[in-house]
Amino acid sequence: MTTIDVKTTSSLRRFFKRFNLFMIWMLRLGFRRWVNIWPAVIGRIMVIVHTGRKTGLPRRTPVNYAVMEDEIYCTAGFGTNSDWYRNIQANKQVEIWLPDGWWSGTAEDISRDEKRIPLLREVIIASGIVGPLFGVNPIKMTDQKIDQATADYRLIHIKRKQRLHGSGGPGDLAWVWIPTIILLFILYVLLRFRL
Repeated sequence: MTTIDVKTTSSLRRFFKRFNLFMIWMLRLGFRRWVNIWPAVIGRIMVIVHTGRKTGLPRRTPVNYAVMEDEIYCTAGFGTNSDWYRNIQANKQVEIWLPDGWWSGTAEDISRDEKRIPLLREVIIASGIVGPLFGVNPIKMTDQKIDQATADYRLIHIKRKQRLHGSGGPGDLAWVWIPTIILLFILYVLLRFRL
């Protein structure tokens, strides 16, 4: 890897850390369907809730994903250096927040599977502009080129177990909108009658 590649990778990692926080808040505020409104550009996004391998605390990470034959696949584009990847290696039990609901599941690294390239191609297509940002064009590249370009990527299969309900999942902060709208209305009325 050249120095420019290392700098670019470092910049992308910083960008995605900030962007991921924004996406988590969007999902928690109840915008689950809006997050996935433009998959051709921003990709299909889900949140994986995993357990910190050192802290034991729940962690949330947005990732791009693809659904094939009702199975969920995603990739750790930063490879084995991704904290969430290392966490799911320590504890395979996860939760996933999808546009159609909240699920418990089991994560498994299938990077050595014979179907790796076709599955990975679908995940990268489902990532919108993210694949090309990392120099991987899944439409134009041959299987061999994708294999070379994604040698460090980890392909993850998440097997859904059951639908979850209750607090702590996507939309858990949607209630914030009611007091916010009331407060904005009160401010509007106060400002309107002061003038």
